[in-house]
Amino acid sequence: MLAASLMLMLPASSARAADASGEWTRPSGSSRIKIGPCGGNLCGTIIWLKEPRNDTKNPDPAKQSKPLLGTQIVLGMKPTGKDGQWKGEVYNAEDGKTYTGFIQMDGADKMTLEGCVMGGLICKGETWSRVK
Repeated sequence: MLAASLMLMLPASSARAADASGEWTRPSGSSRIKIGPCGGNLCGTIIWLKEPRNDTKNPDPAKQSKPLLGTQIVLGMKPTGKDGQWKGEVYNAEDGKTYTGFIQMDGADKMTLEGCVMGGLICKGETWSRVK
């Protein structure tokens, strides 16, 4: 009976560990991003910046004078079928480009976000920490 109870608890804790929803901070501590559901996918929006600035590198001239705060940078992430992994797009405000993106959960409180080019052959990423 105890073993059966423990088995029932395992999927719930695994689901929590693979949940990317919540507030995250970049390794530099320069920004916080809130990730949550959007249209059946996951999206992430900048909710805090250590040094607020405008989206000056955006390819759309109309957006270059708008603040980065409130900008969606994680776009349309869908589960890939691998545990704790999503695929979608990421907007890099540092160069104004949007890349194929991946989220990979590394436990409950760490995730790696990657932006890729050439169909995923070349990727660059960083590990974000959950804000507690």
